[in-house]
Amino acid sequence: MSSTAPPRFYAARLTGTTVFDPLGDVVATVRDVVVVPQARESARAVGLVVEVAAKRRAFLPITRVTAISPGQVISTGVLNVRRFEKRTGELLVIGDLLDRVVTLSDGSGEATVLDIALDQDRHKDWTVSRLFLRRRRRGGGPLGRLVSRGETITSPVAEVSGLYGTQAEQSAHLLAASYQDLNPADLGEIIQELDPKRRIELAGELADDRLADVLGELPEDIRVEVVTGLDAARAADVLDVMDPDDAADIVGELPEQVAGQLLDLMAPEEAEDVRRLLAYDEYTAGGMMTTEPLVVAPETPVAHCLAMISREALHAALASTVHVCRSPLETPTGRLLGIVHFQQLLRERPDRPVGEILDADKVAVPPTAPLSGVTREMATYNLVSIPVIDEDGRLLGAVTVDDVLDHMLPDDWREQDEPVPTTGQIDLSQIARATARDDAKEG
Repeated sequence: MSSTAPPRFYAARLTGTTVFDPLGDVVATVRDVVVVPQARESARAVGLVVEVAAKRRAFLPITRVTAISPGQVISTGVLNVRRFEKRTGELLVIGDLLDRVVTLSDGSGEATVLDIALDQDRHKDWTVSRLFLRRRRRGGGPLGRLVSRGETITSPVAEVSGLYGTQAEQSAHLLAASYQDLNPADLGEIIQELDPKRRIELAGELADDRLADVLGELPEDIRVEVVTGLDAARAADVLDVMDPDDAADIVGELPEQVAGQLLDLMAPEEAEDVRRLLAYDEYTAGGMMTTEPLVVAPETPVAHCLAMISREALHAALASTVHVCRSPLETPTGRLLGIVHFQQLLRERPDRPVGEILDADKVAVPPTAPLSGVTREMATYNLVSIPVIDEDGRLLGAVTVDDVLDHMLPDDWREQDEPVPTTGQIDLSQIARATARDDAKEG
């Protein structure tokens, strides 16, 4: 019984490969692969070093790479062109690992690394899997000096030692690696228990997307402490990969000068979304919404919508609803025609246009709608997300149920020892307090 081999690329052979955007336009050229060694497994790729105009080297996160194949790399088309700077715990495959001398675990001696293969696992992560090596043997010259002329072999990375340096050299990132299997909420609890210096050290070792998830689980004062403790360019990178509504929450908590600096350092498209959200009060639909819901044109077939929903990186609540709009399809869109729920898509034939199956109940709220109004609409129509539209009917974003709960619960709920009430046990006084607060603001 045969099995399909996982996708694989060799780093040295990837060097010089052209990076294209989804439309086929040239974006950059690959120059290196950035990896982070893990505690209980091999190193995981976090991005590519690419060369853009004027031989400037920038970082392309692996989460923005949609395909790697011989002769081409396909990206989402979004590239932050700030100059690449290697962070603590990161290693460059070409710059740091090639030509290293490793020891073979079978006792046959040492070998020099000529190339490194990375495989893609079922979670879509790229990890170092195999090494292309040249054995080292003793020559017949004076002192039996080592020469690197020997047979070439391919070895699983688990069967060699010394690739990532000594234990002391790896100690900086071992703490972060030991927590890699924890979900963001559990890791957030651990970070709360650390002293401030250790928090910053641990945050510095986490990949951007991982740190972004963890920040969303921290109390306001601690996440402000972490973000302000990071290098400004690193903090901006983390905000870039966050959902716009979560990034806006953090930026709104920062001192004005720091917030302005980070917005200037963020990718222009991401910063624009955050600035738009900051214009609304926190406890309104505009302040809670994400500006990146699923949006399609009415002629889009059902099969394409289901493919969009199946993306692993998509938040479950956002994946529940497809918004059908006139062009443009980036928020603020053209006029919102209606929504289609995930379950409805499953019941339709794949080639049917979604414009023919719109939900008859066109429920939406304006960006100024208070928390209490959003909550009532979602409860009335049993929604896990609700569209936010302007006075012209254009889609501005969507509020999801998790954002509503975050604003309904007490500000310090993450720091409380007792369990948070679950479905069927929510304290009605929380809703009363939220409603009273909104009514007071409206008055």
